[in-house]
Amino acid sequence: MTRFVVAAMLATAAITLGAAPAKAAAQCAARADIIKALGDKFHETEAGRGLINPNVVLEIFVSDQGSWTVLASDTKGQSCVLSVGEGWDSPTITAAMPGA
Repeated sequence: MTRFVVAAMLATAAITLGAAPAKAAAQCAARADIIKALGDKFHETEAGRGLINPNVVLEIFVSDQGSWTVLASDTKGQSCVLSVGEGWDSPTITAAMPGA
């Protein structure tokens, strides 16, 4: 529950990135501020990312303790916290590549 309170405190502006459902209450702020807070408060670092569209990147931050945060970040430097949680498990994943 604490992580949800902190995610709400990170919000400084409500922007729509097109990544979250329209009715979702994503908490948004400058990307640099959110990443600093995730590192300082939860010791989370980026574990992966992928494109949602040409203007939005989905980013996943995790800690060694298993906390995790999913962000949608736009090309203007804004990020929205889409989800947070505990108990992250990172098994090794191998992408299916032609000829692999």
